[in-house]
Amino acid sequence: MSKRRLVLLLSTLAIGVLAWQLPAILKSIPSRYVAAYLPEPIQVLAERDHVELLPTAAVETDAVSLLNPDPVTTSEVTIVATPSTIDAGNDGQDSSLAVDDLEQNEPDKLHSDPEPSIRPSSAPTELPLIPSSSRLVPFKHQFQTWNNCGPATLAMGLSFFGLDLDQELTAETLKPNPEDRNVSPSEMTAYVNNKTELSAINRVNGDLYTLKRFVANGYPVIVELGLEPPGEYRWMGWYGHYLLVVAYDDASEQFWVYDSWFGTSDVPVENADSDGRQVSYSDLDNYWRQFNRSYTVLYHPEHELDIETIIGTDIDENSMWVRALTVVQEELEADPDNAFLWFNLGSIYNELANYENSAAAFDQARAIGLPWRMLWYQFGPYEAYYHIGRYDDVILLADVTLLDRPYFEESYYYKGLALDALGRDEEARTNIDLAIRFNPNFEPAALFFDQLENSS
Repeated sequence: MSKRRLVLLLSTLAIGVLAWQLPAILKSIPSRYVAAYLPEPIQVLAERDHVELLPTAAVETDAVSLLNPDPVTTSEVTIVATPSTIDAGNDGQDSSLAVDDLEQNEPDKLHSDPEPSIRPSSAPTELPLIPSSSRLVPFKHQFQTWNNCGPATLAMGLSFFGLDLDQELTAETLKPNPEDRNVSPSEMTAYVNNKTELSAINRVNGDLYTLKRFVANGYPVIVELGLEPPGEYRWMGWYGHYLLVVAYDDASEQFWVYDSWFGTSDVPVENADSDGRQVSYSDLDNYWRQFNRSYTVLYHPEHELDIETIIGTDIDENSMWVRALTVVQEELEADPDNAFLWFNLGSIYNELANYENSAAAFDQARAIGLPWRMLWYQFGPYEAYYHIGRYDDVILLADVTLLDRPYFEESYYYKGLALDALGRDEEARTNIDLAIRFNPNFEPAALFFDQLENSS
């Protein structure tokens, strides 16, 4: 064989091996670099493995009984260091972002410029009827960097109050690891309350009229909702997303929102008209209810009574969850095959400490079919199954969520809880340690790690 033919053969073999190994090589590269620097066909090759839907439960569920509007009861439970118990007594705010935990070289507070010209009513108990249309200005739009929807949307909302924050600054606290796929509403709320002179509150069970009242009275509001990427990006599948509501118009039944990902086009980070993206009332509500109609409102502390007036009965958390239960039960009567509604029902029963009902609702949601990214954003199934001793379900769902994507401190944390309950001490410590390493600000993991150390 000639030298030339040998070189050609070896080159062909090398190219073949490279092509065969290319997907594995790409998967070893952090996702943010793949998304930022490689063309779409290569991004498809780099896509990590995943199931199409979250796996179903191995038990049968009597879901129909959960729709009976029986009186709400709570059960006696042993409380461990879960995110919900860490938040207790802090009005739903994540204490993992307490001021004492922030870096010493950061300012204690971020000062805002004078208030915008639009101000809410000074009468806290008698807010006027809202107009048929309203718009808040000004806002500074920011296109998100990789997986930075939460920090970018919060920075846009705070720009209304004159805070010129880059999303990288908000992300330093909200998601210290850039691969973190999720920033929860409680984390954003805590950032505002602990890092700025402004206030924020998060609630669920919102409605379109409440959103309009916030806008009409001068308060920016962030909603968490599901998103089916538009146009040629539909292949990416369902995601959780944040939108900043900036305007509404009853005549056209449209909201205008600031979208950190798609701006005002069907192509990510391409175009962002200053008016914002138009979203119909019906479309926003349909995708909003996939997250139990969660909303976060930003305001000056001296306007707290106005905020309480707009929110109404739901300002009391227990009342909010009881009312949310009735709303979701009624929606399920009309739409019993909606997996998101069953998931909402499970989340509500968690908050009411009825974990048997919660687990049954999550079982039904899984039986119908939940997007494989669902536990990137909401963690109710972990909590419900853990509390009733279904530790194998916790571990299964955590493993599926973490498959090829070790980016979720909550999944590591709950898996650690389940492993500890099963007596697998070393594996439990490993997972809790991974949660802390991934997000040092995630206080539930740190507290539970201390419990493990003290018990050893």
